[in-house]
Amino acid sequence: MTFEEIVQKIDPQIYKNLRTALELGKWPDGRVLTRDQKEISMQAVIYYENQANIAESDRIGFIDRAKVEATPCATSAGTNDVEVIKVG
Repeated sequence: MTFEEIVQKIDPQIYKNLRTALELGKWPDGRVLTRDQKEISMQAVIYYENQANIAESDRIGFIDRAKVEATPCATSAGTNDVEVIKVG
């Protein structure tokens, strides 16, 4: 059985469990996901989301670019002041 055949058999509950495991970094029983488990689970979740036509905004890893652009990291309390510190 190929990876694609296995992933095609994922039901909504398995998808939810895989997604939660990825978000928390551990299985429901508390064991930490290995690097390989994370990679395979991520591939399965992405495949499922594509096949199930999950809305882009609901997919794992979605970043709302409009919100990111509206709140740049450099802004602090509404100012863009930068203090230069000279060493030496």
